[in-house]
Amino acid sequence: MSPRPITLPLMPPRSRSYDPDRTRKAVLAQAHALRQAARGLDPERFADPTRLGDWTVGELIVHIALQTEALPRVLGEEPAAGPADLSPVRWARSTASLADRLDAQTRSVAGETPDPVARLDAAVEELDGALAGPLPDRLVHIWPGTLPVADFAVTRLVELVVHADDLAAATGVEVALDRQALAAVTRLLADAFADKAPGGAVELRVPPFAVVQCVAGPRHTRGTPPNVVETDPLTWLRLASGRLSWARAADEAHITASGERSDLSELLPVLG
Repeated sequence: MSPRPITLPLMPPRSRSYDPDRTRKAVLAQAHALRQAARGLDPERFADPTRLGDWTVGELIVHIALQTEALPRVLGEEPAAGPADLSPVRWARSTASLADRLDAQTRSVAGETPDPVARLDAAVEELDGALAGPLPDRLVHIWPGTLPVADFAVTRLVELVVHADDLAAATGVEVALDRQALAAVTRLLADAFADKAPGGAVELRVPPFAVVQCVAGPRHTRGTPPNVVETDPLTWLRLASGRLSWARAADEAHITASGERSDLSELLPVLG
C-alpha cells in the first residue's frame, strides 16, 4: 500500500483565536490613547529623534496614522477570495520583509504632511466610523497574504501598542496602554516566538497574559521546568520588537532566566 500523502495545514499549529469584539474595542481604545498623547506635543517636538533609526517624532506619528488608516481601508474593499493563508503569527514573522517598504512609504507621506497630528486625528476619526459596529466575518487581502478581518485587526494592535511605547520613549509623554490591547499583543508575540523557535525545552512566561513552550531540546513533561524565562509584558514587548537587548534586560533585572537553554538572545527579536 502506498503511503498516504501528507497535507500541510495552511495555518501554523499555534493559531490562537481572538475575540473579535474585544479586539475591535481594544483597537479603538489604543488609537484614541495615541491620539491624545500626540495632541499634547508642541509642534517643535516633531523634529525630535526616536529610537527607530533616523525617524523623527513627526515621522513616527505619520507612520502610526498610516497603520491606523489600514483597517478602514481594507474594510472598504471588496471581500478577498479564500482560502486564508496568513495568520497573525505568520504576519508577525513576515514584518522584517516589510521594513524597507514601510520606511519608504512613511518618509514619502511624512514629507507631504505638514501636520502629523492632524493626519492622526483624521485617521482615528475614520477608524471610529469603520468600527462603529461589529467586525465583518470575511477575508481581506494584504501583503503578504489573506486573512480574516478580525485577525487583521489584531495586527493593528501590534502596530499601535509597539508604537505607543516608541512615542513614549521618544517624547517622555505617557501613552496609556489598553489592557486588552497589551494582552493580545503579548500573546501574539509569545506565539510568534514559539513558532520561530519551536520545541519544548524552555517555558517562556509573561504573566499575567502568556505562557508558551519553545526552543528545541528535551521536552518538559512534569514538575518544575528545567529552563524557564519570565518577564513582564512591557519588557517582552521591547525584547520581541528589538527595542531592548537581552543583555540589557538581564543587567537591569527585567528578566529571570534559569537553565542552560534559557538564554534567548540569539532568537530575538521576533518582529523585523
